[in-house]
Amino acid sequence: HLCRLHLTVLKLACSDTLINNIVVFSMIIVLGVFPLSGILFSYSQIFSSILRISSDRGKYKVFSTCGSHLLVVSLFYGSSLGVYLSSVATLSSRMTLMASVMYTMVTPMLNPIIYTLRN
Repeated sequence: HLCRLHLTVLKLACSDTLINNIVVFSMIIVLGVFPLSGILFSYSQIFSSILRISSDRGKYKVFSTCGSHLLVVSLFYGSSLGVYLSSVATLSSRMTLMASVMYTMVTPMLNPIIYTLRN
C-alpha cells in the first residue's frame, strides 16, 4: 500500500511531480518486471528440459510439481499486481484488502504445503 499512498500524496502536491513519478515507475519495473522475467525464463528452461524426458510418468510428476508452484507464483503476482494497479482505477477497499491478504499471507503459506506434499 506504500506505492498507492505515495501516488495519492503526489496527486496532492503543488509542484511538478514528474521526477517522482519516473522514480516510482522505475522501481516498479525493477522490483516487478525483472523478477517476473527471470521466473518466466527459468520456467521456459524447465519446460524445455521436461519435453526431453522420455517417460510419460516422469513428465507427469514434473509437470504436477511445477504446475502447483507456477500456480502460487501466478497467484502472488496477479494479486500484488492487482493491488498496485488499483491505484489507477478506484476499487473498493474490500477488494484491495482481499488481494493484499492473498499475496501477503496466503501465497507464503501455500509454499511449504506444496513442497511438503510434492517431496
